[in-house]
Amino acid sequence: MLISQILDDAETIRVVARNGGGKTRVINGARSVYSLAMEAARTGIGLEALIERKGYGETVDLDAVYKRGRVVSPINHPDPAHLHLTGTGLTHLGSAATRDSMHKKLSEGGEEELTDSMKMFRMGLEGGKPAKGQVGVQPEWFYKGNGTMAVAPGAPLMSPAFAQDGGEEPEIAGIYVIGDDGAPFRVGFTLSNEFSDHVTERVNYLFLAHSKLRNASFGPEILIGDLPADVRGASRIWRDGKLLWEKPFLSGEANMSHTIANLEHHHFKYSAFRQPGDVHVHMFGTATLSFADGIRTEAGDTFEIEAPDFGLPLRNPLEIEKPVKVAVKAL
Repeated sequence: MLISQILDDAETIRVVARNGGGKTRVINGARSVYSLAMEAARTGIGLEALIERKGYGETVDLDAVYKRGRVVSPINHPDPAHLHLTGTGLTHLGSAATRDSMHKKLSEGGEEELTDSMKMFRMGLEGGKPAKGQVGVQPEWFYKGNGTMAVAPGAPLMSPAFAQDGGEEPEIAGIYVIGDDGAPFRVGFTLSNEFSDHVTERVNYLFLAHSKLRNASFGPEILIGDLPADVRGASRIWRDGKLLWEKPFLSGEANMSHTIANLEHHHFKYSAFRQPGDVHVHMFGTATLSFADGIRTEAGDTFEIEAPDFGLPLRNPLEIEKPVKVAVKAL
């Protein structure tokens, strides 16, 4: 089942759902995906079962609604400060050629020859997929911001005026709510664009935190249920109505050096991320970047990320923010 959120003519959020290639219909009595998820957590009823129990209303042409700019992020929080955008890196094996090259370096090079990134990658290869019930090695982790940094599907990703790059990162994200007792519940999985500044990151790896404090977009739809083991999609950049760049991207555990369970454990082991009522959008990483192919994005470019299992593609244009003068005043 795929679920998403749209705005009706009265600017009210309506939650819609569809199964496979079936029709998209409004879920009766659902105020938001957040309220649905919290109700499921409190009652112990599975989310899909809860939706079926509520039943369906009118049919919606979701593609037409998307084109009209009436699709919003597939989950939000009444207080944006209680939605957390986070992610992990160095979690994907990449293409076969890249993987073979990495394995060769890891097997032949001495420890002193490896960069910190390569050491982290090797740790994931060796310990990122522990036996069931065991804890594996922790991944690279980063923070992107709170709900104020979340951009709806179709809305512009804003690159700061001081940024040196604004590049896409096509990823799968897990969507979570925290129950009243502090237990994390997974709502499902969605496409995401973990928008980053790759030029800044390459200056020095310690600038990674700076490079990640950017907008992110996710959706338009959430896939309820397990993440497919082998996710195959495409990442594209459009410029002036023409295709500038396109490349396949792979995700799912068959293409990763970590299990989803291991990545989830190392995020939610921190009590700060188990606060009742909070929402988490946690991005699992990628191996596909236009920046790696020498692409420099420009204002007006449109990013498009698509994978058949996740419904409609995620599209966002790129804009550059105007410079902001910041001055700290003493009280």
